[in-house]
Amino acid sequence: MTRIFPTLASLSLGLYLASIVLGLTIGDLYDHPDQDTLNWRGVHMLTGTSAALAVVFVLSIAVTYFVGTSRWCKEVTETYRLDTDPLQRSTQLKRKTFPWCVVGMLTVVGVGALGAASDPGTGRENTADMADVHLAGALVGMAVICWAYYQVWLNIYANQGVIQEIVAQVAKIRRERGLDEPMTPGDGEKTNKHLEETTSIS
Repeated sequence: MTRIFPTLASLSLGLYLASIVLGLTIGDLYDHPDQDTLNWRGVHMLTGTSAALAVVFVLSIAVTYFVGTSRWCKEVTETYRLDTDPLQRSTQLKRKTFPWCVVGMLTVVGVGALGAASDPGTGRENTADMADVHLAGALVGMAVICWAYYQVWLNIYANQGVIQEIVAQVAKIRRERGLDEPMTPGDGEKTNKHLEETTSIS
């Protein structure tokens, strides 16, 4: 996940940046635009919508990751009766991450709303006055989303460390109890021991 998340985040930011570039090169939409200008307006809107969906998708993956790993940490900690400190750290990381995900999602929705407010196709008055506001919002929004991505990635990286710590503790317990030793035919007493110990920790 520490490699998948930045890759997906970069792709979504690439779409976002492409949308900004298209918006700046459309031409004048407010003074008798020609057909080419209107066509580029449509491309800009589709690219912006795709970028918004991509941002929400990436942050949703982060939310799903923390929900799943937090549950996994809880179940493993309870099953093997581990120290609860790693579980608590994982829970804290999850709680720190969710607000950043919400901020990123709301930001891209806000940028889209400003874009709609500046669209002359809506028939509203003073849409031209919103064009600069939309551009400023898009630039500020990109900075906010980049920062949210960075904070989420830091928390994912820290959570991976917690998971590795729990895995190491479980591996140690299983080695001490002989649960990972190879079984040999005719080793009945060892088999019974394995079954008893497995039952006792489940």
